[in-house]
Parts: sequence; structure tokens; C-alpha cells
Amino acid sequence: MKQALSLLMVFIVVNSVAQSETLKLSFDVWPPFTNVQGEKSIATDIVETALNRVNIASSCLVGDFETVMEGIYNGSYDGSPALWKSEKREKELLFSDPYLENQLILVGRKGANVAFTSISELEQKRIGLVREYAYGDSLTEIVDLQIVYGKDDQANLVNLLSDKVDYMLVDALLIQYLLKYEMNDVSAMLEFSKKPLIVKPLHLALRKDLPEAATVIEQFNAEVKKMINEGLYNELLGLDWIRVDMDGDGTLEIVLNGDAAGTEPPEYAYDVHPSDAANTDQFYIAGKYYNSWEEVPDKYKVTIPPPEGADTYNYGMTIKF
Repeated sequence: MKQALSLLMVFIVVNSVAQSETLKLSFDVWPPFTNVQGEKSIATDIVETALNRVNIASSCLVGDFETVMEGIYNGSYDGSPALWKSEKREKELLFSDPYLENQLILVGRKGANVAFTSISELEQKRIGLVREYAYGDSLTEIVDLQIVYGKDDQANLVNLLSDKVDYMLVDALLIQYLLKYEMNDVSAMLEFSKKPLIVKPLHLALRKDLPEAATVIEQFNAEVKKMINEGLYNELLGLDWIRVDMDGDGTLEIVLNGDAAGTEPPEYAYDVHPSDAANTDQFYIAGKYYNSWEEVPDKYKVTIPPPEGADTYNYGMTIKF
């Protein structure tokens, strides 16, 4: 009994020490995934919430990207809440499972052909990109592609609507916010591709030499799954519908935030991990699965209430007609 009690005391002491340390995380401004305090910041909201739920305190400092990475590598910071994997980074950092994916889709003016399946099909087109974003070599290797750089997605959108570019690449999540929060009919002005041309998983990353880093990553991964199951993940995203593999069978279910599904089946649901699984028509609402929209009970088929406080956030782009 004494031995068991001693082991319990050791566990409590070790656990309390680990939880008393505050993770020092850093990131650059990248709306709506990361942002300054008071603005919409999806990635940091998800990471901080998941860590808080397992009693891991964290603090975040905003900086330019080069300073952030330098600070992580020299030990000034413990890691970042939102990083893409690379061969260099994996030598120094431990990465969580992807909790979001950056899905870059093609956006054109209404009536434009956006049904391209690869980057190479954009030859002889003018495309708006953000200068500091790491789109990969596939874009710059296209000889006949005219790249027009803007300082951010908003600048590229202005160029698109004023016919200075033919297309822009933008994250699918930003488009979802436009469709949900814009008061004007965004879909009447823009065409969106249904499949992303570039997909990059987003991770929590911690230094390998950080004590308990592997344990923190493991706890974070488990907690994100719980948040999805509880509907908290949707709530943090601020979207009505997402697609995610709820039951681990390799297919994506359509998951509702709340219990108001609308009077018609959703035209679009944001894919959390589109590259990992196939889509199905199965719905997950209030803790239960339904194989089709017809099986969804009528009590859920009520009008989705309008979003509150949409104009209090900077979610990356605003269309002004």
C-alpha cells in the first residue's frame, strides 16, 4: 500500500510540474488561421482550447515568419501552433496530427472556368498570389503563367474583380467565411473550384528537445478528436457544416454545428482532411448518424439562425460591391 501511495505521489508531482510550465508558442499573422488578438484566429483558437482542456497552459507571441522560426530553432520559443511540415523542420520539431488543412482553391469572376485539375492547366493565365506565401515550386515552374503578387488575399480579390488577374488562389476556409458572413450574394460575383489545387496539412509543432513534447503532442491529438465529436471544433471554426471522419472508417461524414440543419441539404461542407478520405452522404447530427438527408429528422430541418457579430472579425477578405 505504501509503495502504491508513493507511486501515486510521484505521478502527482511530475504531472503538476509538467502542467505548471507554460508552452511558449509563436506565429506570424495569417488570417483567418493566425491573427492578432481580437481578430479571427482559427488555428490558435483550436490549439489553445485543446491544450487548456488537458490543463496545459500556453502563451502566444506574434512575429514575422523568419523571426518566429529563428526563435523556435534557438530555443526562445517552444514551438508554433500552426506550421507546415518540411524535411528541415522535421529534424528539429515534433508535429501533431494535422488538425486543419490549407486547401488552396481557384477563384475566378462569375462565369469563369474553374474546373482545372492541376496547376499546369493554368498556362497563359494571370493568377493572383500573396508574395510571402509558400505555394511550392509547381506554380513558379510554369513558364507561361503570369503571376501577379498582391500584399494579401484582399488585394488579390480587388485585382480579380477589376480584371487585373484571371484567377486567384485562396484558402477554401476563407471562401466559406465569405459565403457565410458577407451580407451580399458572393456566389453571384465569383466562381469557386470544388477541389483544391494545393493541399498542405497544418500542425502544432514543438521542439524535440522540449521536455514532455511527445506527451503534449499525444494529448493534443486525442483532445482534438474529442472536440470534433462534441461539436466544439465546428463551433471554433464558425461554420455550420464540416466533413470529417468521425468513426475512423476512412470516409468523411457531414457534421453539423448545433441542431439547426436548414430546410435544404447543405450545398457545401468544409473538408477538414479532404486528402485523407472519401466523401459520403452520411450525416452526423447531435451525436447520431443518418445515412442520407431524407433520414435526418424533421426537428433538425429548421432555418439556420444568421451569424452573430460577423463584422467584428477580420477573417481575411471582404467583398464590397
